[in-house]
Amino acid sequence: MKRKNIAVRVTILLCFFAITQAQAQQWGLYTLYATKNGTQAYLIDTANTPVTYKTWTFATDKKTAYSTYLTVGDTIVRSYKPTANTSWNTGPCHGGIQKVAWDGTVVWNYEYYQANAYCPHHDICPLPNGNVLLICYDYRTAAEATAAGSSTAAVFYSEKIIEVHPTSATTGAIVWEWKLWDHMCQNYDAAKSNYVTSIVNNPQLMNINYAGTGMLPDRYHMNGIDYNPTLNQIVVSMHFMNSAFVIDHSTTSAEAAGHTGGNSGKGGDFLYRWGNPASYGATGTAVFNVIHDAHWVSSDNPNYPNYLCGFNNNNATMPATNSSKVEIWNPPYSSNNYSLTLGSAYAPTTTAYEYTTLFTSTNECNSQQLPNGNMLVNNSFGSIYEVSSTGTQLWTKAAANSTHAYRYSKCYVRGPVATAGASTNSVCLGNAVNLTSSGTSVTETSPTYTYSWTSTPAGFSSLSQNTSVTPSSIGNYTYLVTITNTALGCSDTANVRVNVVSCTGIDESTTKNVELDIFPNPTNGIININEDFISNNSFQVYVRNSVGKIIYQEKNARNIDLSAFGNGIYYISLRTDDNKIINKKVILIK
Repeated sequence: MKRKNIAVRVTILLCFFAITQAQAQQWGLYTLYATKNGTQAYLIDTANTPVTYKTWTFATDKKTAYSTYLTVGDTIVRSYKPTANTSWNTGPCHGGIQKVAWDGTVVWNYEYYQANAYCPHHDICPLPNGNVLLICYDYRTAAEATAAGSSTAAVFYSEKIIEVHPTSATTGAIVWEWKLWDHMCQNYDAAKSNYVTSIVNNPQLMNINYAGTGMLPDRYHMNGIDYNPTLNQIVVSMHFMNSAFVIDHSTTSAEAAGHTGGNSGKGGDFLYRWGNPASYGATGTAVFNVIHDAHWVSSDNPNYPNYLCGFNNNNATMPATNSSKVEIWNPPYSSNNYSLTLGSAYAPTTTAYEYTTLFTSTNECNSQQLPNGNMLVNNSFGSIYEVSSTGTQLWTKAAANSTHAYRYSKCYVRGPVATAGASTNSVCLGNAVNLTSSGTSVTETSPTYTYSWTSTPAGFSSLSQNTSVTPSSIGNYTYLVTITNTALGCSDTANVRVNVVSCTGIDESTTKNVELDIFPNPTNGIININEDFISNNSFQVYVRNSVGKIIYQEKNARNIDLSAFGNGIYYISLRTDDNKIINKKVILIK
């Protein structure tokens, strides 16, 4: 019995030691940051002393504003302030967005600002589909403020979020928009717009007369933005509201302007807010005293997967030390919404984890929770460092006046980017489909790859880069290719979907005895769905490009706007609630 107990203890200790050792090691390989109001971005090799692995140099009239990110494979996405943008100086406004390739080529340069109207500021958020989210000041006149129920007749710098799709080297289309001004409330004047009898019973709205710690016109001051692709939700931090706010990104722009629609059913109203219950009339302790960098902790974090996080600059919970902190909390998820007892503050009442930083910063800064439990912490005015889950410092780099800093793995930076395609996305039973794939890695010199194809449903496999398959039954097939750079040990996957139908199943499909009609086809951008089909069916629309990637989806759409995309062939799939699938091919010619 004693021997058994000793063996169990040894096993437990060894497991604990292994976990502790894993968390006591640095995670990833490269750290990215740029110098604010500077012309360079740096990718630091953290395995060395450290040394700079890669440097990007930008034009002197396009100095970095606030944010710099690295997308998978190679491309820097950054903000800058155009020299012509002299009318917006509330900080840090910018108005220019660039995508810069690994070799320094500017592949997209987009400017968006207008005096007394709008200007992007602070953080940006690159999306998985290649678009970029921008937070923007949304100028409102004193007359508009009075009409909206403001107790002060003054100009407001309200806020809006836009999603921009690059359409050429210097242009972009706004494909989604949300405005804070559409979600105001007030109990000051019953004769004015937005009047509610109870502020605390309407936490989904912003009380226009709650001043927070700000001063007009800049009462809200968004400064951080993040996107959760699983939830299809956006979180933003607002400096003077001392809170983080979550909104639904699954809405259309029209739904985002209202109070219904989207996965949550609440349109563009706040789904959740946390950090300062007083901002919506609830009782509770304020956590934040100047918040920055609201974001989700990634789902692969072992300690706080899918929790929310914010940087607490002045740390209202410990004013005696006035030390900055990283705050992590577990939001009360409830399907596509967040649970709340109306009239009370949103849960939780306390954070799940607080980390006291090694510095005090009254502004900016960020953190990143890493997949092994470590954390990267950035003092935007001093240094970047990594700590273990127990707070042990593992790595540091002096980086005064830096943008947000982020850690990336070797394979994220240097691994292959896989693509897959098919000769057709809809095929009659018995016909062959040609599958193609390719891997690119601009950071590597003459890389070699291996290929491995599988299918869902199972039954197909191949080790060729390009291959052919003849599906054996009617239905939807997904063909997935794994491309590996064996020299690095890095892989990426891509897939393509093929719908196998009977010979009459592609363009003659009907459901509930009402035929689907989409028009015009060819189209110059807008595709309409016939009203008879809409009124008789509930359905989800998916649009795929020529390589099978979903580029658009919407519930019960009356029309589909492809004007932001390039000329070519697109495939529209409608899946009804009774699981019938209808496929149409559309030609876009602008």
